[in-house]
Amino acid sequence: MISEQVDVLVIGAGPSGAVAASILHKQGVKLKVIEREHFPRFVIGESLIPRCMDHFDEAGFVEAVEAKGFERKYGARFLRGDEVCWFDFSQKFSAGWDWTWQLPRAEFDKTLTDVLQERGVDIAFGTTVENVVFHGTDSVTTVRDENGGQREIHARFLIDCSGYGRVLPRLFDLDEPSKFPPMAATFVHVEDTRRPAGEEGTLITFDVLEQKVWFWVIPFSNGRSSLGLVCPKEHLEAIQKENPAETFRYIINQSDYYQQRFDGIDFLFEPKQIIAYTKASKKLYGDGFAITGNSAEFLDPVFSSGVCFATESGSRAAKLAIRQLQGEAVDWQQEYEDHMLWGVSVFRSYIRDWYSGDLQKFFFHKEVNEEVRRKVCSVLAGYVWDKENPFVKKHDRAVRAVTHMLP
Repeated sequence: MISEQVDVLVIGAGPSGAVAASILHKQGVKLKVIEREHFPRFVIGESLIPRCMDHFDEAGFVEAVEAKGFERKYGARFLRGDEVCWFDFSQKFSAGWDWTWQLPRAEFDKTLTDVLQERGVDIAFGTTVENVVFHGTDSVTTVRDENGGQREIHARFLIDCSGYGRVLPRLFDLDEPSKFPPMAATFVHVEDTRRPAGEEGTLITFDVLEQKVWFWVIPFSNGRSSLGLVCPKEHLEAIQKENPAETFRYIINQSDYYQQRFDGIDFLFEPKQIIAYTKASKKLYGDGFAITGNSAEFLDPVFSSGVCFATESGSRAAKLAIRQLQGEAVDWQQEYEDHMLWGVSVFRSYIRDWYSGDLQKFFFHKEVNEEVRRKVCSVLAGYVWDKENPFVKKHDRAVRAVTHMLP
């Protein structure tokens, strides 16, 4: 069997793997990236948040992505009947980026891997992991290409950025049940032929149809938009029609705000559905490996945290792996797992408060203190590690405490 030797093997070439690979490559680490799919490929997670930009900047991707002309995202709009709530990222409490992108991930992810390949990073597309064996911190990963050819990749460290593929959690029984009730999502892309001119046509919007049911609209710069519904699993089952397209047309008609804009519009593919999508892992690291992004934990799309956790963990895992390869003792528990789980716990609190109705009451109340709004805006922008922000430091009770004082 053919074998090769690298310092770091990165599994997965999505945003987490791309950021990790770029940081490793910049430091002269010998690495290889393997990816099951061929890019471009469809994937959800099209709305980014500003914290991601710190990682894309660090990895040297911003210029290439900006050149693609993707739609800039300056905040997020929430609707509930006639009520409107707008968060402007430039009005947040924490220092950091004030904008990001909303974009089709197929083109975006390929942009990142194109940059990596131009820099000389070795990426093997169409390659599937069959097995991983650890010998201390060294690993031997058996992979198979599309022609059936097998080879072994020997690595001193392994970073699992496989996303929903969850390679190491699957191989080593690390999957853990989510703490959230099972939710469902259905989504599609359309040619947004009735898009209004100006800002209205570019705004990312979350239309609250019921307390636990919301509809997203994400306009792209190419004239297309992503539409989706998130709801309890039982709700989606109850509204199912003859086929996914008829179900989605029914969903569009539930949005008073968007019904006319999208009524009768053609879908670019049959609407997709994901049921019980939240995932967790028993641990995020071990001897010789780290698990990042959706491979580690996926919460809920309501605040677009997925790519933020992917890039935060990819960046952090890469930098810690470099230190370990250089002979430094790394406290992976404190510097990696505790760090990542803190951010997860902050977003989990806000997602919990969203579906309980507390955060929605806060959003749509007309007399919320502007300083409080700035601090919540920082959370929505992804700055969930800024413990100078009391709405981060006391995330488990801050929103409810404020909401319960509102009339």
